[in-house]
Amino acid sequence: MTAKSVLVLCGGLSAEREVSIRSGRRIAAALADNGHQIQVADFDAQLLSRLKQDRPDVVVPLLHGAEGEDGSLPTMLELLGIAFVGSPARSCRLAFDKPVANEIVAAKGIRVPQAVTLPQRVFRELGAVEVVAAILERVSLPLIIKPTRGGSALGVTAAHQVSEVAPALVAAFAYGETVLVQHFVSGIEIAISVVADGDSATALPAVEICPDGDAYDYRARYTAGLTEFFAPARLPEDLTSHAANVAVQAHLALGLRDWSRTDLIVDEAGVVWYLETNSAPGMTETSLFPQAAVAAGQDLGQLCSALVRTAAERSLNQD
Repeated sequence: MTAKSVLVLCGGLSAEREVSIRSGRRIAAALADNGHQIQVADFDAQLLSRLKQDRPDVVVPLLHGAEGEDGSLPTMLELLGIAFVGSPARSCRLAFDKPVANEIVAAKGIRVPQAVTLPQRVFRELGAVEVVAAILERVSLPLIIKPTRGGSALGVTAAHQVSEVAPALVAAFAYGETVLVQHFVSGIEIAISVVADGDSATALPAVEICPDGDAYDYRARYTAGLTEFFAPARLPEDLTSHAANVAVQAHLALGLRDWSRTDLIVDEAGVVWYLETNSAPGMTETSLFPQAAVAAGQDLGQLCSALVRTAAERSLNQD
């Protein structure tokens, strides 16, 4: 199936709206260069009517944050019977909830840093001093504190001292009702993108992330020149192979489809630690999936075009 008509969805109302728009524009242009008839739409009140009236062959969802990655959009597309690139709703929900995803991949023998999940109500009602003390009895400093749901490092803060824990919790709660308090593993941060065709998943070359500052935060992620990337990563071949296997295992364990990106840390001892998996990888000029594709010698537009065709054929077979 050629899947000529493709609708790229981006924007939405999450804190990652601008990143989503940049991703959408880039992929829309790349698909247009590969012969697809492209339309771009926002995730708004007119979307359902638009999909019913002008039904595309395939939708490419590039929404980041809640609407695109928590399963909401895939659920709607599944209900409408519209083919789309990306993971089914159930798998999106699993990957988007970091504590749930951690449990799933840990059950496969993948190393996950020790952590606790903390609801805002507990923090508010029991008091910062008592809650922080209880956390530190379970998870040792330094800590990385983040919303359990979300991306682009929004609300993520490292705490190296006891006095930094409560403010970091407050910062994370600004982005969600529940936070993940995790032991901070220092080392080399890498991202491994996975492209899948049915039950077969392949890892693209690892991308090594070297921010100019102390953290790979929102600004470092999306401002050109603030982070240096190495693709492929400067790691021994055996370690790179192991990390790639971890990313593929995570992709399959979470039931993801078509594409994903897994973030990992390689510590000084060469141990690979799992951080999280993104079911809707960013596609901006500084995003990691496109860099991995280039490192693999693949044209991003052709790769996405192949995924569009796969989605169309999958829908045809289901009918």
